[in-house]
Amino acid sequence: MDLGTTYMGLKLSNPLVVSACPLSKDVANIARLEEAGAGAVVLYSLFEEQIEHDVRELDYYLEYGTERFAESLTYFPDPGDFPRGPEKYLKHIAEAKRAVDVPIIASLNGISAGGWTSYAQDCQQAGADALELNVYYLPTNPKVPSTRIEDMYLAVMAAVKATVSIPVAIKVSPYFSSTSNMLKRLDEAGADGLVLFNRFYQPDIDIRGLRTVSKLSLSTSAENRLPLRWIAILSGKLQASIAATTGIHTAEDVAKMLMAGADVTMLCSALLRNGPAHLSKIKAELVTLMQEIGYDSVSAMKGVMSQAKCPEPAAFERANYIKILQSYVAKGTLE
Repeated sequence: MDLGTTYMGLKLSNPLVVSACPLSKDVANIARLEEAGAGAVVLYSLFEEQIEHDVRELDYYLEYGTERFAESLTYFPDPGDFPRGPEKYLKHIAEAKRAVDVPIIASLNGISAGGWTSYAQDCQQAGADALELNVYYLPTNPKVPSTRIEDMYLAVMAAVKATVSIPVAIKVSPYFSSTSNMLKRLDEAGADGLVLFNRFYQPDIDIRGLRTVSKLSLSTSAENRLPLRWIAILSGKLQASIAATTGIHTAEDVAKMLMAGADVTMLCSALLRNGPAHLSKIKAELVTLMQEIGYDSVSAMKGVMSQAKCPEPAAFERANYIKILQSYVAKGTLE
């Protein structure tokens, strides 16, 4: 059974990629993930807020008191020459690269082009095989038009691509006026990979304490239908690799995404819930499943159920909406 696949030009032994999550904060865990069968590992994210916080804090301590007397101006180095930011993340990249053989993908999480470009280059120099730009941005200002949001995504991609030579993927939300057009524009802007989709965590309300409550709710397999649909629609229409993320928990979930047209599938919640060893279980079950349905390689099954190739292409569009509503029978009613 040939499980090999290619993602952003990187040759992977299989399509099971560990998504950015707390498991990758420890190099020993990354080694366990590789041993369990990970095709690649996306490191936990370096957040733009962390970079900016470190810069502001360093500026404060470097400049505090420098105006009190003339001699003190010579006590401190020029802030522009001082190494800034979370150097631990870059060190972690280098340590991970030394510890494992699978590709290591650095993850930068933010919203502005300026906050990322220098760190993208630093990640490359630290040894990262590729970058994933995680644009976790919720446009809440009603005065900001959609075109400005789209331009922001494109500016980030263009700025980072101009800075590094390693492959760059962008992890985006599905909330665009025209999702297919936006992904096509990112593809044309040079994105080597598109990660579909970012899963926004939703706040809850404590009605007695009168406060908002933030909880991390792990995904379920039911949530993978959104990326499944768009991957099937876009398969074969883009140059960029496609990664499926959100709701990947079982071998069947993986198979569905590959048949829709994904190059790789990314796992997070399943591993947080079951541990790194769960990867080996999914990998073994994927081999068995592929044998049962008659495929001897990932490349042979990739895209066979995309919109362009499946027997019922309308299922991915509005036509199926009416069919589903009419076929549903509510509990306690007569058929």
